[in-house]
Amino acid sequence: MRRYPILPATLAAASLVTLAACNRAPDERTVGQKVDATVETIEKKADQAAAAVKEDAAVARDNAGQAMDAAATKVKDATITTSINAELARDASLSALKIDVDTVGGRVSLRGTAPDAPARERATQLAKQVEGVVSVDNQLQVRS
Repeated sequence: MRRYPILPATLAAASLVTLAACNRAPDERTVGQKVDATVETIEKKADQAAAAVKEDAAVARDNAGQAMDAAATKVKDATITTSINAELARDASLSALKIDVDTVGGRVSLRGTAPDAPARERATQLAKQVEGVVSVDNQLQVRS
């Protein structure tokens, strides 16, 4: 013999719904008033949903703008680094040296060695002449 555990649960739920309906006060509103109240509730929910969508769209727009700004900054920094490396390669006394150029937000750091003090200073001047450079931190060590 099969047991049907769903049947007692369904009967119990139906009994609860019936008892709950008995405890409710009768609704004296007309059908038109009930429809108006329902429409008003739906309009409020729609307004709330529209406001939430607008807010989410604004946040998404801000986040996209920030991501684009960050990407643009990285591209500018890479362009500055490449330009400085090209300028250093053109200089006879600096081209054979290993000079690390790092750029963050237009701020350039030079690391490595220079053959003498004038070459070290020339590396700073070459870096400063590149468009977009905000500052140069020359950490080159003079080694003869």
